[in-house]
Amino acid sequence: MRLTRQIGEALADGLSGKGVQVAARRLARLLDAEGVALADCDRLLAVAGSIDSEAAQGLLVETLDLLSPVTAPPLRAAPLVVSGDLAGCLLVSGDVGDAELAEAAHLVATALDHADLDRSRERIAAADLRTLRAQISPHFMHNALAAISAHTRTDPERARELLTDFSDYLRYSFANTGDYATVADELQAVQTYLELQRARFDDRLDITVRIAPEVLPVPIPFLVVQPIVENAVRHGFESRPGIGHIAVRGFSEGALCVIEVEDDGAGMEPDDAKAILTGSREGAGRIGLANVDRRLRAVYGPEYGLWLDTAPGAGTKATVRIPRYARGVHP
Repeated sequence: MRLTRQIGEALADGLSGKGVQVAARRLARLLDAEGVALADCDRLLAVAGSIDSEAAQGLLVETLDLLSPVTAPPLRAAPLVVSGDLAGCLLVSGDVGDAELAEAAHLVATALDHADLDRSRERIAAADLRTLRAQISPHFMHNALAAISAHTRTDPERARELLTDFSDYLRYSFANTGDYATVADELQAVQTYLELQRARFDDRLDITVRIAPEVLPVPIPFLVVQPIVENAVRHGFESRPGIGHIAVRGFSEGALCVIEVEDDGAGMEPDDAKAILTGSREGAGRIGLANVDRRLRAVYGPEYGLWLDTAPGAGTKATVRIPRYARGVHP
């Protein structure tokens, strides 16, 4: 079982990855074979133990042509089929039976399938992040600059502070530092954003931020919290008179990190919230929420993501639940 897991880990970057030689060695140990080779559809990529490379190359071509296991003592080969596509070939030498060869080929193909899925998730997450950056609200930018301009004559010192906040906000939002940040980084950007909004609304925005220390270093996909907070401001407060309240909370639930953003605004019908998260409601005006939910599920799996708890006149609470520790997720 341990060797099986290690083979999967070695093939995390596919047959062209740096772990393919390690995978070949571990397969040789698993099969107790004299030698093992892994190949793509053109050539041998890794050889461990005793393998006649020239004979293996000829057997590779024959195996890929027949799309079935081929024996040419002392070599045996089986094709690697990943999601219906031919990906390469597994070759072994020594006393390895039909069932063992088939099981090993299935193990490698499954590992390659998982690697392809992980890379697809990463590409989707990266594309969604680019989309989200493109959606950073021109409406907010215009209003932030207007608020700064309004303070230029009446309170120049605060205008300078707000301009610095605005610069910091843009620098973080468009930073090219990877796909993940820490909860602390995300919340720092959120607080900067909220300070700009507070200035815009003449301090009619009441903000509460309470974060448990243990979740501050937790890695989280970049630009997850800010779009949720922006929606809370725009749809929970922007169109209503009087003071608006927004609470941002972060805490742990066992192995989970939970982040809540709650407003006391107008709320909405639960069916509308569901449609927004699935992206099926056109013109919903909720910036990036479906994008955020999709990115979370792509990174952590379908059991995680974004939830909206709301009702007309009852405000909205958005909740993110993610693992505090996840393989491959680090800032």
